[in-house]
Amino acid sequence: MASDVGREASRPVLYRSASPTIEAGLSMNGSMNGHAESDGKKSTGLSITTSLSPPPDGGLAAWTQVAAGFVILLNTWGILSSFGVFQSYYASGDLFLASSSNISWIGSIQSFLPQLSGLIAGPLYDRGYLRTLLATGSAFVLLGLFTLSASTQYYQALLSQGFCIGIGAGLLFVPTVSLVPTYFSTHVGLAVGMISSGSSIGGIVYPIVLSNLIGRVGFPWAIRAVGFIALGTFILPLVVMRVRVPVPKPRTIIDWPALTEMPFVVFTLGLFFILIANTVVIFYISYYPLDRGFTSRELGTNIVAIFNAGSVLGRILPNALSDRIGVFNTLVPLTLLLGFTQFALLGVFNAPGMVVEAIVTGFFSGVVISLPPVAFHVLTENHSMIGTRIGMGFGLGGLGLLAGGPVAGAILATGPGQPNWTGVWVFSGTAAVISGFLYAAVRIMKSGTALSIKA
Repeated sequence: MASDVGREASRPVLYRSASPTIEAGLSMNGSMNGHAESDGKKSTGLSITTSLSPPPDGGLAAWTQVAAGFVILLNTWGILSSFGVFQSYYASGDLFLASSSNISWIGSIQSFLPQLSGLIAGPLYDRGYLRTLLATGSAFVLLGLFTLSASTQYYQALLSQGFCIGIGAGLLFVPTVSLVPTYFSTHVGLAVGMISSGSSIGGIVYPIVLSNLIGRVGFPWAIRAVGFIALGTFILPLVVMRVRVPVPKPRTIIDWPALTEMPFVVFTLGLFFILIANTVVIFYISYYPLDRGFTSRELGTNIVAIFNAGSVLGRILPNALSDRIGVFNTLVPLTLLLGFTQFALLGVFNAPGMVVEAIVTGFFSGVVISLPPVAFHVLTENHSMIGTRIGMGFGLGGLGLLAGGPVAGAILATGPGQPNWTGVWVFSGTAAVISGFLYAAVRIMKSGTALSIKA
């Protein structure tokens, strides 16, 4: 990696074009470096370069990046969104013995590290190291999956699934959500929603793959199957993703002025609370009906896939709506509704109710995950710092991912003789409502109280 960084750093004109127009070309020689050379020679591979021209806002260049971003979210947050299956499987004791709270640490660390890694990945992306991040992140995710397939102890699963996959996902996530919006102007929300839907599709596909294969071929080969899917699909982003807006000189790793901007700070605090709420529902949406006896084991496992199916629409339709009415006008009410649906879990007592609840909660869950990157773009005036800003925001707000699962697991154990599910859903629902009010405060800071203003 060090030599790769050195080679990239030696090219002062990365991704810069002498022409003010967007250029996209596919070379027949199979090279994938995609860099514009300073001596005017044609670049090789699929090359998308620009100077200061406006974003294409569509076309092959832009939608190719969306497709590649979809694949990355499929194999990062799609795997992370499937943790409810792992929570239920590990809790059964078939692989190792551990409490629900300790098991949740695996998922919490796996979900938090993508945010923490963003503090490194964001500045590296801003400095032009997209290719290095893509290659290294993909390698970490694959290494984590294949070592998890050989795990038989709790600490092994924690290291491979929690740390290795988590770090790899972080090296891929922040560059992706930083890159794709630079190709759009009027369809930013839709584009981010489409790549974000990769997480939901992964959250549908991978739980179904795991639930069907674990019983037939065992846990190790079920995980290897997921690894082979990721291995094949990671090829697309490695081939086609290119930075469109070059950074003329290295920038600071942390954008300290952002910490003095109240809208940025309050929004990051709101992100902290919503990630607590969302983590709890992702981790326990499958275990809850199984423990209460509402569903069969097969349906309980598939609740994760049903939840993520609802999340697909939640990641696309509201994002498209946000392009018309504004990101905060969309995010505030739907965040509050997520809190109310989590309170409503207390009134579910049968399988049909659980299926409906999973679909509705999944929809609102998709909204609160897919729109924050768009909000960070709105809150960032200098878009050459967007990678750093998103990395900072998710790194700080992502502490909610680290806290949500274990705290909920600890609350679950406080029930007298039986799990305290009431405490779990009140905890997560309250966190979502707090987040909604904080987002509303940011909206007022930016645009005032007039509801007719796009904000």
